[in-house]
Amino acid sequence: MSNLQIGLAIAGGIVLAGVVAHGAWSSRRSAPRQAQPLQEPTDDTSAMEPGLTEVDADTPAFNLPRPPARPAMDSLIDVIATIALDPATPAVSGDAALAAMPATRRAGTKPFSVEGFNLNTQVWEVPAAGQRYGGFQAGVQLANRSGALNDIEYSEYVVKTQAFADAINATPEFPEMIDEVARARELDHFASAHDAQLGFTIRARNASWSPGYIHQNAARLGFVAGAIPGRMVLPAAAEGLPPVLVLGFDSQAALADDPAQSAIRELSLHLDVAQVDRGEQPFVRMRETANALAQAMEGVVTDDHGQPLAPQTMDMIAADLQVLYDTLEQRDIAAGSPIARRLFS
Repeated sequence: MSNLQIGLAIAGGIVLAGVVAHGAWSSRRSAPRQAQPLQEPTDDTSAMEPGLTEVDADTPAFNLPRPPARPAMDSLIDVIATIALDPATPAVSGDAALAAMPATRRAGTKPFSVEGFNLNTQVWEVPAAGQRYGGFQAGVQLANRSGALNDIEYSEYVVKTQAFADAINATPEFPEMIDEVARARELDHFASAHDAQLGFTIRARNASWSPGYIHQNAARLGFVAGAIPGRMVLPAAAEGLPPVLVLGFDSQAALADDPAQSAIRELSLHLDVAQVDRGEQPFVRMRETANALAQAMEGVVTDDHGQPLAPQTMDMIAADLQVLYDTLEQRDIAAGSPIARRLFS
């Protein structure tokens, strides 16, 4: 073999090796980023890298206060009918009241509820077995995100209430339907004009993300896995309240046979303004979370149309939210309150 042939063979080998190396590098660069393995426990717990770990729900971190119990009905957003007992029957047992309840707790798309006046505790409450009640009231919600209470729903409410009253030998007294339906339309108009749900999108600049990689980075910011695949939530300060923020990504990627190979290029952050107490500073936390995730995962924060969100735009949204919070409070429907959570649902 001549020197020329040997030289060409060597050169060809070098080129081939370069092509293979470049292909491997490109493949690794385009592969979804994976969650990093957790470090082995050490004596110095402060040096441990936070990540996805199993947490006992009974640990102090999850021992959150519960929201105070209170009657479900409120005349501000409910039609309320009083149900007077027969004078010959001064009290009705909770067991009898439960047996008389309708099979469903809705009138059309509106929640329907019954409360009894507990003779022992002297408070209105949902009837419970073993208690005695001196009177009842039945309510139906005036409006929710399905719209205003209409004539058909009001009629269904009357039928359900009358059946309950007949079963316990009592007499209901209903407000005028025309007045209540008009009140429902007015409340629905106000709610529709003040219902804010905010969403940010975080898009990958370069390499895509695996579900595990997203989980690990979100967990560092306080998010926990939700009940739905591809969903994580930032819990509220009190147990039982709606989450402060919801993080979502492709549920099909989370359900894949090998999620580590799922390539995710965007995730969303969602804030349901009326559901979260103002004191939680939800938008401030949403903004900080979006920026922190974008920085850690090499992404960019955009709106739903893929346009980057500038700090000035964020400031404008924050200012508008303060006006919205004030308006809701002036109407006695403060964000995060039981009334607001029911109305905006």
